[in-house]
Amino acid sequence: MNKTLLLTLTMSAILFSQESKLTKAPDLTFDLLGGKKATLSELVKNGPVVIDFWATWCEPCKKEMVHLEKIYKKYKDQGLTILAISQDSPRSLSKVKSYIRSKQYTFTVGLDPNQQVGMKLNAKVLPTTIIIDQNMNIMSTHQGYIPGDEKKLEEEIVALLENEE
Repeated sequence: MNKTLLLTLTMSAILFSQESKLTKAPDLTFDLLGGKKATLSELVKNGPVVIDFWATWCEPCKKEMVHLEKIYKKYKDQGLTILAISQDSPRSLSKVKSYIRSKQYTFTVGLDPNQQVGMKLNAKVLPTTIIIDQNMNIMSTHQGYIPGDEKKLEEEIVALLENEE
């Protein structure tokens, strides 16, 4: 009996500790920086989407965004979309606009001042970066940023772009 209980507990722990790589993303609607709206289902039509939750006060977010811009410029013609969703408060939206303009970022910028979209995608820390394929599957989630993380992110994007060709 003890062996059976131990085996059951061990298997349960293994199953619950593994991340599901094929969780479906909900079809969310995003407010964009320019005042328009977009849905995730529209964005994935061209190829994979990288959603990055960030804020102007988050230094690791800002460091990661430099690399996201480089990745976007490198792979946008292959269908990659990067959607950087600001988690700044409604009072700070003017900071978001001026920050994006000052850095001359060309990827799509969304606004989530009440963290509704972030909650639906389980973005608990900043930055949180999520890769979604054309079938709306969440392929990976990265929380936080340490220099060098962008290499793993780019490898995952390249593998996904190669699979979708």
